[in-house]
Amino acid sequence: MKKHPAFTMIELVMVIVVFGIVASIGAEIVAKLYENYLRTRAINRLESQTEIVLEQIAKRLQYRIKDSVRASNDNGVNWIALSSAVPGYNIIEWIGISNESFLGKHDGITVVPGWSGLIDMDSNNTKLATRTLETPGSRLDFARDIILALTNGDVDMNNENGNLPALIFKNSKPLYNVNNYYTQGGGNYTVRISKVAGVNTRLHIPNDDNLTDFDQDGIGSGDIFEQYYLSHTAYALVPVGNSNDFNLTLRYNYQPWQGETYADAAVVNTARVLAEHVSTFRIRQEGDVVRIKLCIHDNNQSGNFDFSACKEKAIF
Repeated sequence: MKKHPAFTMIELVMVIVVFGIVASIGAEIVAKLYENYLRTRAINRLESQTEIVLEQIAKRLQYRIKDSVRASNDNGVNWIALSSAVPGYNIIEWIGISNESFLGKHDGITVVPGWSGLIDMDSNNTKLATRTLETPGSRLDFARDIILALTNGDVDMNNENGNLPALIFKNSKPLYNVNNYYTQGGGNYTVRISKVAGVNTRLHIPNDDNLTDFDQDGIGSGDIFEQYYLSHTAYALVPVGNSNDFNLTLRYNYQPWQGETYADAAVVNTARVLAEHVSTFRIRQEGDVVRIKLCIHDNNQSGNFDFSACKEKAIF
């Protein structure tokens, strides 16, 4: 009978040792691959999140009243123009153009803008005595409906006793100051307006807004100009938390020309968190261009490591 050779004990032990070494190396490789997967997933998620937040901010800032952008470093007690702000001014506020109501609605034939941005200074309906302004080409009923929807019924162009939208005239005013856009009652920078009942091209200015005359000489010496923007809200970007790990919140649907601020309880309760675990938020202005830098970190959500994703964006 032919004998078959067998493994010796030493050979078996050596095979087991080799298999153990291979298994340990393989386990370490698998662990590294999984860790790299977690890192890559965290980085991609943070980069996508940072890009989305920047895009949301940019879309709001794109339709800003450019001269109204201001900054604060003391929770809104004092403000300076963003162009003069230095690092540390981390609360940003601006008045937005009501672009949605400008785009208007379809009237059954074509899309008609809610407001035209033009006042007919020669019209018999544009009178300081009756405090009316003729704005040809407007469908103010469309603008009213859209603003009502955007503000959940808070701003109504048909209710002079409630919150009203405002006109901001394009021409620069004498003794320009960015903070005058936020003065209650307007002070001739920001003028509250309502729609004349039954007329879709005529605005009415409440009697308590401080207007004196029209810009009839065309050199900016009056209060009412031919071109205007319409606004129904201001916006503020407010960090909440410590300096290295905070939530970036957006405050909106408040009217400074009605005496409201971003810190009012009703505004805070409707604030939206744009991003959590933000480590850096910087915004500066160079001429008419606003530049934003945003960094969001992982906060160890994907393992025992903390990544950050940083992006910058320019808004013209």
